[in-house]
Amino acid sequence: MSRVGKKPIQIPVKTKVVYKDRVLSVQGEKGVLTRMIHPDVDLKIEDKTMTILVNRQDKKTRALWGMTRALVSNMVSGVSAGFERALEINGLGYRAELKGNNIELQLGYSHPIQFPLPDGVTAKVEKNIIRLSGIDKDLLGLTASSIRRLRPPEPYKGKGVKYAEERIIRKAGKTAK
Repeated sequence: MSRVGKKPIQIPVKTKVVYKDRVLSVQGEKGVLTRMIHPDVDLKIEDKTMTILVNRQDKKTRALWGMTRALVSNMVSGVSAGFERALEINGLGYRAELKGNNIELQLGYSHPIQFPLPDGVTAKVEKNIIRLSGIDKDLLGLTASSIRRLRPPEPYKGKGVKYAEERIIRKAGKTAK
């Protein structure tokens, strides 16, 4: 039994959930999200709660059970409250600037990097912090990791792009004689 999959999902008051032909559509104050549901997993919607049911009891289906519950829960909370991710830029001369739907990053390379934001993700730049927000948690995390991958933080001086809550383990440099 999946401990995550067993928990029911509470549907907020202003959120509308439609499940038809293995397609789940969740509509809320922030927008609309849709997702295909795997054939081994089924949804049951009653009043303002939703439960995830499984057709078989094998290892793969139990894994899908918990994963589907987490994905559906993220959809419901995304359209009602939204998600936010913050990235911090550290380094001399490292900076970011928002230009339309692109983020222009100066990360110590010989040229600035133009990073186009995908549809559904918005950004705000404040000094050395980039705040990404959106309703799709998967897309938001993928965008944040793509920006971080442009210049990951290095362990000696901590220069680079890191998540705001991330802690970089610092190494000691060479010691002089």
